[in-house]
Amino acid sequence: MDIIIAAPETISNVVEANGTVIAEEYVELRPEISGRLTYLNVPEGKNIAKGTVIARVNDADLRAQIAKSKVQLDLAQTTVDRYKKLLDINGLNQADYDAAVNQVNSLRADIVYSQALVDKTVIRAPFSGVAGLRGISPGAYVSPSTVIATLQQTNKVKIDFTLPDMYGNIIKKGMLVTVEVDAASKDIRKAIVVATEPGANTDTRNLKVRALLQGGTANPGAFVKVHIDAGQSRTSIKVPTNCIIPDDKNNQVVLVKNGMASFVNIKTGIREASMVEVVQGIKAGDSVVVTGVLFARPKNPVQVRSVKTLHDVSDTSAAK
Repeated sequence: MDIIIAAPETISNVVEANGTVIAEEYVELRPEISGRLTYLNVPEGKNIAKGTVIARVNDADLRAQIAKSKVQLDLAQTTVDRYKKLLDINGLNQADYDAAVNQVNSLRADIVYSQALVDKTVIRAPFSGVAGLRGISPGAYVSPSTVIATLQQTNKVKIDFTLPDMYGNIIKKGMLVTVEVDAASKDIRKAIVVATEPGANTDTRNLKVRALLQGGTANPGAFVKVHIDAGQSRTSIKVPTNCIIPDDKNNQVVLVKNGMASFVNIKTGIREASMVEVVQGIKAGDSVVVTGVLFARPKNPVQVRSVKTLHDVSDTSAAK
């Protein structure tokens, strides 16, 4: 068996989280009413201004209904005017006059309602952005469930990432975090935290954080790595992750004491790629078994083959 001698090592207090690039604004363009498309203008992949007409749904029946209501309104208004003259000379009872006035108001309301439906037949860009790929063709029959295209505002992008709720106290609005946009090209940028969810997710116990990317953009939906400085680096004892024995209640390591194997419970802290911080259970100078752990038995003699350094062990783990 190989062992290492526990000694304080520098622990980098940088938390790494997985993040996703989110467009500043994103919307799926859908019609509000069902009908046949009579106009479609989706410049795929190009910028469009706010208010630009994207599509129109056939509104001929609605406009015909408005025209019919206007004719009826003219007649109803004429009747009200005639009834008013009769009412002034007591030639008509009040109830008949009130019914005629109600008919006028009802027709006006019908016209307003129909006009509102006509307005819904026009689909406009709610903000300036880049149009996505067109999902339908001119002349297609659409409904509110039909996605005509997407619209994204990509001149600014946000980064959404999650952290264990234990780090909630280090995340502050306005703080800077480091974002690794492209690992291959080492594209490293900064982002400013703009908001956090008020509470952690009850299933994962993670806290969702949103930051605004600085100095350029990235493709929405892309995966990024986020690094958060959780404070000053400190010294602590580290051991290889493969020498830890997990059980149903505790994590254990094997120490060599007086030539015998001794199983001790430990409490872990920050994890690195191949190492883990031990905050309780091991002290400086202890001999920790790092290979052949599964062959060790409590209070049985241990044959030490070599004494390795933590650097040697971490290099071997990385090679694997």
